[in-house]
Amino acid sequence: VQLQASGGGLVQAGGSLRLSCAPSGRMSSIINMAWYRQAPGKQRELVAQISSSGSTEYVDSVKGRFTISRDNAKNAVYLQMNSLKPDDTAVYYCKFVNGMYYGYWGQGTQVTVSS
Repeated sequence: VQLQASGGGLVQAGGSLRLSCAPSGRMSSIINMAWYRQAPGKQRELVAQISSSGSTEYVDSVKGRFTISRDNAKNAVYLQMNSLKPDDTAVYYCKFVNGMYYGYWGQGTQVTVSS
């Protein structure tokens, strides 16, 4: 089973994008879903995560601009990104963690924000 991320692209500063991530097959007992990003020359960082109960956490730099949500019926996670800035430019990865604390990574989707 693979995670398939989509929704990246090129957008001007101030614009919006919505990322989506879902497994290619059946995946059960997902306890945590998250989005990470990695900019060129930088370490991968956690952007946002959402638990099975719906509680969310965000890195300070995206608070108030990004919203993570999940659809448990589809085992999908979304990241609504508003007021995008050039510093948000990165490859965005989704990650699912199951009940055995095993992590699945998506293939990454490029987000480029022009100034």
